[in-house]
Amino acid sequence: MTDTDFGFERVAEEEKARRVAQVFDRVADRYDLMNDLMSFGLHRLWKAFTVALAGVREGERVLDVAAGSGDLALEFAKRAGPGGEVWLTDINRAMLERGRDRLLDRGVTLPAVQCDAEALPFPSDYFDCVSVAFGLRNMTDKQRALAEMRRVLKPAGRLLVLEFSRVWAPLAKAYDWYSFTVLPWLGRKVAGDEAAYRYLAESIRMHPDQESLKAMLEQAGLEKVEYFNLSAGVAALHRGYKI
Repeated sequence: MTDTDFGFERVAEEEKARRVAQVFDRVADRYDLMNDLMSFGLHRLWKAFTVALAGVREGERVLDVAAGSGDLALEFAKRAGPGGEVWLTDINRAMLERGRDRLLDRGVTLPAVQCDAEALPFPSDYFDCVSVAFGLRNMTDKQRALAEMRRVLKPAGRLLVLEFSRVWAPLAKAYDWYSFTVLPWLGRKVAGDEAAYRYLAESIRMHPDQESLKAMLEQAGLEKVEYFNLSAGVAALHRGYKI
């Protein structure tokens, strides 16, 4: 049986999938509020930057993996227009339903599929753009998931990965204090779940840094891979192409 990380713990791969699902089942109702509080609203700017660099055009097909509450999918849908296709996927039913319902509240109906990013139920060479925002670090086999995202891309298609990353070294001590003191406190006070937000802080530390993730995208077969540090490296956006 293969082990993997669940925050700072080592657990069986099957156990990680189950425990991550439990975390997001518990936080789904307060997910958007907590995102605003935890990032001081910066996640909205990071996502806007991601949408801009995605360069989605009228009529294109877009897949948003681990779509969560649907922020990126909504913006992609505006750009793809009625002639395009934008799909949401998430392994967690509670999060997928939240994203679908938020879009419906805005008068937008998009196909939503509950599935594992490591085994996407789409044909190869189908999408012009694939995105994943703050979801990759929770996946059990990140390399397999990246390979699947590349598989479903058309030739010349692009993959965008927005994720928490390695903060600028002079800020590391303050960032650690915020992550392991303030975030669990917010989780307890706002979401009623300190443990879930302690896991989320730990999962950020276990996620590959900018250069390591760049190498993983290249190993998955993506080319012209580059990354952009956001807010001193608190987050980073990676972009690569299927050539």
